[in-house]
Amino acid sequence: MRFASRFLPRSLSTIINNSQRSSAKRIAVVAATSVGLGFGAMTLWPRGGPTTASAVTDLPVYTKMVVSTHTTPETGIWVTYKDHVYDITNFVDSHPGGRSKITMAAGKAIDPFWAVYQVHIDSKDAHELLESMKIGRLAPEDVTPPPEGAELNHFDGEPERSPLLNIRSRRPFNAEPPLSLLGDEFHTPNSIFFVRNHLPVPNVDDVTYRLRVDGAEREISFTVAELREKYEEHTISATMQCAGNRRTGLSTVKTVRGLEWGPAAISTAKWTGVLLRDVLLDAGCDASGPARHVEFEGLDKDMSGDPYRVSIPIEKAMSADGDVLLAYEMNGETLPRDHGYPLRVVVPGVAGARNAKWLARIRVRETESDGFWQREDYKLFAPSSSPETVDYAKAPAIQETPVQSAITEPASGSDVDADDEVITVRGYAFSGGGRGIDRVDVTIDGGRTWRVAELDRGAGIVRRLNRNWAWTLWEVDVPISAESSGSLAIACRAVDSANNTQPEKGEHVWNFRGLLNNSWHRVEVNVKGSEN
Repeated sequence: MRFASRFLPRSLSTIINNSQRSSAKRIAVVAATSVGLGFGAMTLWPRGGPTTASAVTDLPVYTKMVVSTHTTPETGIWVTYKDHVYDITNFVDSHPGGRSKITMAAGKAIDPFWAVYQVHIDSKDAHELLESMKIGRLAPEDVTPPPEGAELNHFDGEPERSPLLNIRSRRPFNAEPPLSLLGDEFHTPNSIFFVRNHLPVPNVDDVTYRLRVDGAEREISFTVAELREKYEEHTISATMQCAGNRRTGLSTVKTVRGLEWGPAAISTAKWTGVLLRDVLLDAGCDASGPARHVEFEGLDKDMSGDPYRVSIPIEKAMSADGDVLLAYEMNGETLPRDHGYPLRVVVPGVAGARNAKWLARIRVRETESDGFWQREDYKLFAPSSSPETVDYAKAPAIQETPVQSAITEPASGSDVDADDEVITVRGYAFSGGGRGIDRVDVTIDGGRTWRVAELDRGAGIVRRLNRNWAWTLWEVDVPISAESSGSLAIACRAVDSANNTQPEKGEHVWNFRGLLNNSWHRVEVNVKGSEN
């Protein structure tokens, strides 16, 4: 079962234009997730009841038994949704999640995992694409809605969330704070820290929970209390950033796949926990041995039982300067459920996807994790690449993130009074890999001239060479003419401690997944001229 945002954003027109080559291109969302076998015989109605009578009345009628016999390329691979039947045969080999996952739905209903990944249900494109693969109607006797009051809901018991968050998907829940609030405090309050969930939030049993560590010389396990008692506690300030931060900036260049993240899929917290290095040393891990990767497995699982799994290089995990934490507190409070309670890994300077939550297992491996989000997502491709042509196996998994900055104030579209003669511009800057921020520049004339911002690196935060884990906030007053009026474009760029800077245009970093957009961030404001 895979998160649907990877497949939905392809434009409908592009898929339909490709349909003569393969009907698979018209249904890039039908079986984007695998289905638990226990739900295969059920037909559920995530929204309302069965569909109304089809406008096409001459479609053949198939029983559930007949559909169940169509599970191979030779017989045709069929699925049902509500009261219709669909042929997805040509899509199977193109499925980004892999053939083995999608064929778990063969001959069964897709309703259960659409009920989990409700972005399908809310997407017009998803329904139109599925409609293009319709081949028949399900026999009336097999169209059985669930009993009244019954509900398949894998999101029961989800935590409460702040109404201030801007929601990018409800199930799984993903949201970012208002940009205007992002830089108000150096450490982002827990309630508005951006949320990135790939799967339903698990309900963790405090009584039975134990972290398992294996793959090294000794297998060990701990409760959170045992971790706290056995190892020295550490606190670090670290920024976490989704690899899809600022994706909407690339979607204005050309359609991309993924959640529509703005510039606020990034936040900073004070994390408290124990060093992963200390735990691995206790397990007998040797960074000079054959093992080259450390895998993190979460308690969040898809309907097939496959957990969220990712990994980092062992050099980062074992480095005395890597500061990788097994965190149980966030900003001085118990780790919130949305952020991984009771235990998560915090990998400073590395893309958010590697910071696994609800940590169940740590495994030392010779090869990187074979989890989906390590092998078949969160990889960067050239602007000329397309989903149909890329080979995920040849691309490295994203680890460190590039230098980044964004404007948090003024807001795009806001009014500015020319009589004030200056515009105060504020924002954040961050670079992965522990690289600090040396400078932030702001322009209002397309880069012909620049103003250098004042930097706020956080009071009391110790920064060392290649261990700059927290963002830098910045501010600058930009003069404007009292006679100015109309639209004014403001842009920023940052320079990190390795003298890396941001490219000017989104076209230069565009990729079909919309990842790692670090082009100049721009906002447009309306300058109101003097009335004198």
